[in-house]
Amino acid sequence: MKQDALETIYSLDTIDNAARELWMFAKEHHVWTFSGDMGAGKTTLIRSLCKLLNVQGSASSPTFSLINEYHFRNIQGEDTIILHMDWYRLNSIAEAIDAGMEDALQSGSYCFIEWPEKAKDLIQDKHISIKISVISATERSLDARKAG
Repeated sequence: MKQDALETIYSLDTIDNAARELWMFAKEHHVWTFSGDMGAGKTTLIRSLCKLLNVQGSASSPTFSLINEYHFRNIQGEDTIILHMDWYRLNSIAEAIDAGMEDALQSGSYCFIEWPEKAKDLIQDKHISIKISVISATERSLDARKAG
């Protein structure tokens, strides 16, 4: 039976292990939402996922561009796209649609979304909901659940 939730605690020293666990848990889903307070480490975890997947180039926060595109080779050797989105600056669903977020979600690419609550009604398909909580200055709690 497949697991519906993943819970783990990690630090910067063990974040790559947490990213590996998360990938194994969620790789069948193409839409992943990342929630957590400012500074909780959403982008840092996404960076670790991209490192795990051997993304070409470096992953960075799309705070001002709204969407960053990354490429990696999947297990079959095919070029696979990750669309890393940051919805923090969005003020409405209409603004999200105008910025191409709806099209991105329907593209079939992996979509890693920071601040999904800013346009949560756009996320309707099956997805992975990831909540990162600060435990201490060096530790984070990750709670990932299959939704939809």
